[in-house]
Amino acid sequence: MATLPPSLIASLKEVVAFDAAAFEAVHATPQPATSIRLNPAKPVQALSLLEQDTQAIPWCSNGRYLSARPSFTMDPLFHAGGYYVQEASSMFLWHLLEQLIGSNTQLNVLDLCAAPGGKSTLLASYFTNGLLVSNEVIKSRANILEENLVKWGSENVVITNNDPSHFKSLSGFFDVVVVDAPCSGSGLFRKDPDAIKEWSLDNVALCAQRQQRILADVLPCLKTGGLLIYATCSYSKAENEAICDWLSTQQLHSKQVTVPTEWGIVATQSEQFGAYGYRFFPYLTKGEGFFIAAFEKSSHNEPVRWKEQKIPLANKQEQDAVEQLFSASNQWQLFKQQESIKLFPKAYFTHLQILAKHLYIKKAGIEIGGIKGKDLIPHHEWAMSTLPKTSFTHLEVDLPTAIAYLQKKAFTLTAPVGWTLLTYCSLPLGWVKVLPNRINNYYPNEWRILKS
Repeated sequence: MATLPPSLIASLKEVVAFDAAAFEAVHATPQPATSIRLNPAKPVQALSLLEQDTQAIPWCSNGRYLSARPSFTMDPLFHAGGYYVQEASSMFLWHLLEQLIGSNTQLNVLDLCAAPGGKSTLLASYFTNGLLVSNEVIKSRANILEENLVKWGSENVVITNNDPSHFKSLSGFFDVVVVDAPCSGSGLFRKDPDAIKEWSLDNVALCAQRQQRILADVLPCLKTGGLLIYATCSYSKAENEAICDWLSTQQLHSKQVTVPTEWGIVATQSEQFGAYGYRFFPYLTKGEGFFIAAFEKSSHNEPVRWKEQKIPLANKQEQDAVEQLFSASNQWQLFKQQESIKLFPKAYFTHLQILAKHLYIKKAGIEIGGIKGKDLIPHHEWAMSTLPKTSFTHLEVDLPTAIAYLQKKAFTLTAPVGWTLLTYCSLPLGWVKVLPNRINNYYPNEWRILKS
């Protein structure tokens, strides 16, 4: 481990519960055990390569500490979306939602800085009856966000690729906005020692300015009474409590949550307005550095009627093709994007048309497939989703076959001719088409396992 910046240590001496000796000592030790968050929509009896002792993460019911870090790349359940590898401290978002949102989950939610998808997959699991817009401004990072959300399998998610300023036109649209802001990254020094070389007080100041600008851009889209959740992986007050003080000047009211003392999470208050925040120090909690705070919006949005963009619907032939495989007429709206048939919750389809008018949509809902002749060619998104797939043959495979499938290498199967859904530990991995003389593997090329 490289030497910690003395200017960082000096800048934290007034932070509540900061212990310089303990801070430096913990950064000289290896990173603690890896943590994962299970996907409640894809329950499994065993954890495959993760068959080891696990420990519950107290602030997230689906969170688990692992006793050792396995090779996630070689675990089919990772690729099937059975769990997400996420730093334990970040999962505190779940506890915050339970305290401040409760069971009222039929809400419009925005995850503004979403890649690679840790908080978005958590939000998708929490707001199962709501609408989640998962945004990433950097195009290349939006691709991994899409991959992770497809594997998670939620149908009520829209992925966008927009600058925060683009959300201003959606005044009062969202009930909840989560901003896990780009930061100086000091909370991840143990995970990424190279970040130490890039850290400086000047960079902290630049990050704080950028965080304030991002928040100013996105606040108009939060409705009156809506909840703003702000988070960073930085220890610096300039990026945390000072931002909370600034938010307190924007007609936002700080929200406090109950945190058991034994969790080791440090409750703080900002200097000027006493806004509440929650800090994670790795010498007090089993996790990395993290900060999170929540605010309720008290200012009123001007009444607005959002414009809509008409989205073409599936024609009768396409609807009939889907209906032959599962009933989609009541809960779901089938629509078209080029030649693909897609599905979205009917209750939020008007919302989708509003979003399409104001934002660049990278992906929405679940791609069911496309019509070729009289047949529907199923898409991988359908395999990963929790939508019905009972019209197809399901074939449970062992670990070597699952890995070969994910590597797109040769393997053998005993299955009837036609489309077959491969499963591992009962979770879908993807489609194959069994032909008389060969097996066609429809796992996405860009996602295949490259290591042997």
